[in-house]
Formats: sequence, structure tokens, C-alpha cells
Amino acid sequence: MSFLKKLAGDAVLYGMSTIVGRLLNWLMVALYTRVFENRELLAENGLFYALVVPLNIIYTFGLETAFFRFASKKENQQKYFNLILTFIILFGATLSGLIIFFSEEIAVALNFPDASHLVILFAVILWVDAVCAIAFVKLRANQQAKTFVAIKLANIFLTIGATLFFIFFCQGVLSGKFLTDQAYWVKNFYSVEDGPDYIIFANYIASLLTLLLLWKQFVGFKMQWNQTELKKILEYAWPLMIMGLAGSINLVADRLLFRKFLPPGFYPQFPSVDEAFGLYANVYKLSIFMTLVVQAYRYAAEPLFFSKVGDKNSPGMIALSTKWFTIACIVIWIGVSVNLNIIALILGENYRYGLEVVPVLLLANLFIGLYGNLSIWFKLSDQTQYGSYITIGTMCVTVALNILLIPLYGFMGCAIAFALSSLMMVGACYILGQKHYPIPYETGRVLLYLAIAAGIIILYSFRDAKASVGNFVLQCGICLVFLAFVIVMERKSVSSGQ
Repeated sequence: MSFLKKLAGDAVLYGMSTIVGRLLNWLMVALYTRVFENRELLAENGLFYALVVPLNIIYTFGLETAFFRFASKKENQQKYFNLILTFIILFGATLSGLIIFFSEEIAVALNFPDASHLVILFAVILWVDAVCAIAFVKLRANQQAKTFVAIKLANIFLTIGATLFFIFFCQGVLSGKFLTDQAYWVKNFYSVEDGPDYIIFANYIASLLTLLLLWKQFVGFKMQWNQTELKKILEYAWPLMIMGLAGSINLVADRLLFRKFLPPGFYPQFPSVDEAFGLYANVYKLSIFMTLVVQAYRYAAEPLFFSKVGDKNSPGMIALSTKWFTIACIVIWIGVSVNLNIIALILGENYRYGLEVVPVLLLANLFIGLYGNLSIWFKLSDQTQYGSYITIGTMCVTVALNILLIPLYGFMGCAIAFALSSLMMVGACYILGQKHYPIPYETGRVLLYLAIAAGIIILYSFRDAKASVGNFVLQCGICLVFLAFVIVMERKSVSSGQ
């Protein structure tokens, strides 16, 4: 029970920064989709932020997990921190230098030829964020959760503050909505026509300031290069990087391929493919609730599980935490899916189309979270190559399914491809894990809850519910009934503290 309390406590603490940050950024969508009513204006940002996901994996090179693996003993921490951060600095500088040098060619290849300045901004952001990531992982390894959360929250508020300044204040002044007498100085650094670009510039400012806030983590750092030690670290890390890269492509393949494979005129109400993409990229954000839980849990679980290496009770702990993690995700899946009529009001009126994809996207992200739990077996047993095999295979399936389904089903084709490929990852990881590192998962119980939840969501989807107090009460009631059912089913586990 103490294990679960520790895990839950850390998940809540780490989750504070993740949940608050994601929710506040999600609420910013309300601003973006109202200020930029033309859906095509947000297409550029949608593509760039989708590309950042796999690029972040490349820049960190799987070295976050490697730090836990090699620096688990306090006396080794500074040595491995120096080695890993040296590699990240040099590797990131090389990548960002190449991106900046070829920024114009990259912008043209992305079919946004006037966006080379944004490519340069992202090159700097990616490098700085990779350096910050190693400092953040050091905080996690030292169980300095409060400092971790404080700096993460500072990053969030800096980003949002800068964004509000540009997109709300500057845009409002130059659009004549308020304080028009201030336009003479605002126009010196802000352009209404380039409004969405300032969302990225705000991110750039926040990343640089976050690096400064982490300065204490770099005290004692010395550039260090030990070929033998570094080779050992990279041999452990590179399969994780490949796994993470393939997994991230699985997450964003729909948005990377959508513009290329959606037939012109597929949606008669959207004059251009970019307009359809701008809408989908923002509707996709309604699935954020599942990623909040997954991210918060991962931050707490990974260092805790590594600290239990060699413990004979470790498999049972992993099985127990996986069951309750999945139950939490299923409750969120039901809660968001039956309340979409209310949650969708966060989006501007021009962006409330195609909402039927959200439950499918939520399920896909649930599978991603479940895979993260199941994948612990090859991380603990140093068999990370299996993670690479699984995610590379899944990446190929994801790309193939998107190419096949986008021309046929548009938005829903993206969602189905994501869900099926994520389910494939879970199945493959479970089968291999039970063969190489058996863990006593309560598979039957978890599958039962998933099946019941799917039935509830499918049945409710046939109901054309308007946003009203009565419907909200009914929707909350559905969630509470399911939760009560789980509590009854798990009464023995709850009473025994498991």
C-alpha cells in the first residue's frame, strides 16, 4: 500500500505541472480559435507543433531514461550528468545548426515557403528544451518534485503570459478593439497578418527563460567526453530513442500526412485542405485529458520502478499500478466522451466540426498510456531492443493505415489509424513481456472494464444531446454509475489496500 501511496502522491505532484500546463494551454485554444476565425491560419502552427514531437525525441536521444539507469546511485550522478549533458549540447548544436542552415529549403519542403523564420525559431527551441530536459530529469532523480513542478509551472505561465501579450493585447490594439492610442508603438514589433507566428515566438521566449531558472542544476557541470562510458550509455539509449521516435511518429502521423492524402474537395464546406487541417489539429486537442494522466503517471512511475530493480515484489507492484492506472484512464474516456457537447464549447464556433473523432482519439491515447506501463519490462531487463522492434513495426502500420484511410474517411480515418496501431503496440508488448519478464497483470478485469466503457460510449453516441443542465447531470450520472461498478468489483482490492 505504501508503494501505491508513494506512486499516487508523486503522480499528483508531477501531474500538477502537467495538468495545469496542458489545461491552460488547452484553454488558449479558445483564444486562438476565436481570434483566428479563418481555420487556414492555424494550419502552419498545427504542422510545426506536430513535427516538434518526433524532433524532441531525436534531440534528447533516449538519454532521460538512460540517466535513471546509470545514475541511480548518488555517487555516480554528477559523472553521468556531465557525460550526458555534454553529448546533448554538442549533438543538439549540430542538429540545430543544420536546420538553421537549410531553413529555407525545409520551409519549402513543408509547403510553407514563407516560414523559414519559424524553422529557425524551432531549431533554437528544440536545442534549449533538450538541455532543459536533462536538468529536469536530474530533479526527478533526486526526488525534487516541488522544484520540478515550480519551474515547469513557471515555464507554463511565461509561455501563456507572452502569448496573451501578443495574441490578445497586441492583436486587440492593432485590430482596433481597445487602446487604439497605443497602436503607434505596438506596430513596431507586432503584425496582425503574422499573428499565429507569435504563438511560436512566445514559446521561444519561455524556453530561454526556463533555461535560466534551471541554473542551479548546472552548478558543477563540466564538459566531459569519455568514449568508453559514453558508448555504454548510447548503446542503452539509442534503442529507446528509436522506440521513442517511432512512437512519436505513431502519435503525429495523422497530422503529418493529412494535408498530403486528403483529396481536394473531400469536405465541401472547407475550401482548402489547409482549412480542414487547421480544424482537425484543433479538434485533436480535445483528447488532451487522456494525455494529461498518461504524462503525469509516467513522470512518477518511471523513477519509482527503476528504484525497485531486483525487488522480488516488483512485478506485483507493476501489475497493481497498471490496473489502477487503466481504470483511471477509462473513467476519463467515458467522462470526456459523454460530455463532448459541453467540452466542445471551448472551441470557436468555426472549429466545432468532426467531434465524433474525439472518443476514438481518447481510446488511442489510453492505449499509448497502457503501452507505457507494459513497456517497463524491457527497460528494467535491459532488453530495450524489443521496444524498437515494436514501435518501428507500429510506425509502419500507422503510416500505411493513414495513407489508406485518410482518402476514404478523412478525420475519422486518422483517428482509426491511430487507435488500431496503438492497440497493436499494446498487444505486441504484452505478449513479448509475458514471455521474457512475466508480470501478473489482471488482464481479464481490465478488458471487462474497457468493453463496458466502449459499450456506454457507443450507445451514448446515438443520442443527439444539446449542452444543457439536464444533460450534464445525466452525463455525470453515467460516469458515477460506472465508477460505482468498478468500486464494487474492486472492493476486495480496496479493502486490502491493493
